[in-house]
Amino acid sequence: MRAVDGVSLSLAAGETLGIVGESGSGKSVLGRTIMGLITNGPATQVTGSVRLAGVDVHGVKQARRRELWGTTVAMVFQDPMTSLNPVKRVGLHLTESLRLHRGLSKGAARERAVELLRQVGIPEPARRAGQYPHELSGGMRQRVVIAMALACDPQLLIADEPTTALDVTVQKQILDLLQSLAERLDMATILVSHDLGTVAGRTDRVAVMYAGRVAESAATDAVFGTPRHPYSQALIESIPSIESRPHSLLATIEGSPPNMLAPPAGCRFAARCRYAVDRCRVEAPALEPRGAAAGSVVACHFPLTAPLQHQRQEVGA
Repeated sequence: MRAVDGVSLSLAAGETLGIVGESGSGKSVLGRTIMGLITNGPATQVTGSVRLAGVDVHGVKQARRRELWGTTVAMVFQDPMTSLNPVKRVGLHLTESLRLHRGLSKGAARERAVELLRQVGIPEPARRAGQYPHELSGGMRQRVVIAMALACDPQLLIADEPTTALDVTVQKQILDLLQSLAERLDMATILVSHDLGTVAGRTDRVAVMYAGRVAESAATDAVFGTPRHPYSQALIESIPSIESRPHSLLATIEGSPPNMLAPPAGCRFAARCRYAVDRCRVEAPALEPRGAAAGSVVACHFPLTAPLQHQRQEVGA
């Protein structure tokens, strides 16, 4: 099974890339592969390269890869419940990397750890640093994971659903913190999220993934204003709108993603696409530049051209 198939991305310092798509589209696997956490083994095979600041993560030994984790690249994992060691106190999760990568003394590392916990909005950070993960709520554990990722000021941060377990007000605080750190440190960020509203307001570019492949990639304004791929259009239309009539049905994408063990020969979205024709079902479209916007690519034989509002009117006609 190809969990991630032929994905190619580039990211500049200080730039934020949003990756969106349904569950199972390959977003988290892509992030772990960039980190170097998924490598060749009995059950997996990785081809291609991942170059971070000139270093091929998959071409170096494990010891060198460990040196890159935390300083060059860091990741906020999706599930805070399994991202923390249950037998280590919260503070140790932070001081360990600070002492290893920054050479801080035990006391200085603890002071920095408490400050990091305060930055991510944890009350009584000094006391929380002495507690175990099970003594914290899910939202607080998520904030600890974020503090861990930011501890050594990485050049690239991969945030996989970083605000899943947080309430709305804390979500804004965390996203504001990530944005301010990215600006201060000139840090590149990959933001993986199911919340299209978050991605729309916090990213420079967006890559839409479907069934392990990139369906469309362009500047954020271009994707949300004039989506070129029917899947991008359907995702945006599924967002509830305050302008919708009361008690009206929410827009959905009919059907289910394809079986990745036996993907279809043609476009992987064809079975669910309202515009699909016979060619779409037998010939896979290439990811090619489309439109006047620089860097805009889409994998569709018949890419959409009208702004989103016009597309909605045409479909409803």
